[in-house]
Amino acid sequence: MIQEKYPKVFTWLFIGLIITFLTGYSLSLYPYATLRLNSGGTYIILAIIEIAIAIFFSTRLHKMSKLTAIICYLIYSFLTGITFGVIFLAFKLSSIMSIFLITSIVFLAFAVIGMTTKKDLSKMSMWLLMSLLAILVAGIVNIFVKSSMLDLIITIISTIVFIAYIIYDMKNAEYIIREVGEDKGAIYGAFQLYLDFINLFINLLKLLGKANDN
Repeated sequence: MIQEKYPKVFTWLFIGLIITFLTGYSLSLYPYATLRLNSGGTYIILAIIEIAIAIFFSTRLHKMSKLTAIICYLIYSFLTGITFGVIFLAFKLSSIMSIFLITSIVFLAFAVIGMTTKKDLSKMSMWLLMSLLAILVAGIVNIFVKSSMLDLIITIISTIVFIAYIIYDMKNAEYIIREVGEDKGAIYGAFQLYLDFINLFINLLKLLGKANDN
């Protein structure tokens, strides 16, 4: 049964999150290095590599080996951890831990819905994609407008969208496992859920997090 494959999905999800948060915390112990890696050309290069990995992962999943899938996922998790170094510098550790717990509870609640629903959620795909594009455009506009109210609205809407993505991607993991097999399907399913978790965490941190005083 597909439900029996979910533990593998969650195991890989946990591994990715551990890599990201441990990398971010470890790097934050060296503030100068953290800021250097997350500024200017270095940051742009890291962002391009992450995007390239995500595109390669999604477009070549059927043809790549299990080892390649693992490498893509682990490298992506590590690179995200580098950018998370700034988060550990900007926010109190206690606040990060609290938001992580809240994110985990919300994630699990909606993941259960995705696992247990019998509805066909394929129609959600286009709605979610259009919502993401709208959020992206609004975010670009706000770079120039610099509106705190618009930023708040974007963050709230983004939170709702990624909660919906959790349900969709959890359900979609079934189809991925059937299509590409248990091993690669579990890794890629975890990758999609990892993105949902990370983005939900960032949005909740923006809404509820407490910044460092120094």
